Amino acid sequence: MTSVLLTRRTLIATGSAALAAATAGLVAPASAQGLAPTATMRGGANNYRPGAPIVDRIGGGGFWMTGTVRRAGDGAVLPGQRIQIWAHTTEGHERDPQSHGATLTDDKGEFRLEMPQIVPAFGQPHGHLAYDSGEFETVFLRPIMSSAADTRLSVDFVLQPV
Repeated sequence: MTSVLLTRRTLIATGSAALAAATAGLVAPASAQGLAPTATMRGGANNYRPGAPIVDRIGGGGFWMTGTVRRAGDGAVLPGQRIQIWAHTTEGHERDPQSHGATLTDDKGEFRLEMPQIVPAFGQPHGHLAYDSGEFETVFLRPIMSSAADTRLSVDFVLQPV
């Protein structure tokens, strides 16, 4: 049987070590920092069209762009947020008006928009997404797909209030 000798010296030494670790940032509750906001990606705003209409689908469909929208800090879901989507597809270039559309998040903060198959532009299959409604800071994303054969791309936004 092991006995622990608790003396004033070991109590002070243990307490001092714990205090030093906490002040050095080594011990902190996981929720203290919260959910960090999504940063805008370089090239994300290329061919952006302010005010693209809310649509049921872009073109003939066949490819799904999905994701979630949450608030920075507490991670609360954000229903009713407008997400604009555009891409270079089998039916048009990312600069063409018919290649742009927007959708709203549902009550779970999720969005889905069907569009034509994304094809590589400048050697990379990628989509463009934007949050630009003003209640939160604008975010432009340009995620690259792992393969041009992928038929869906999921992107999550974490928005910072203005």
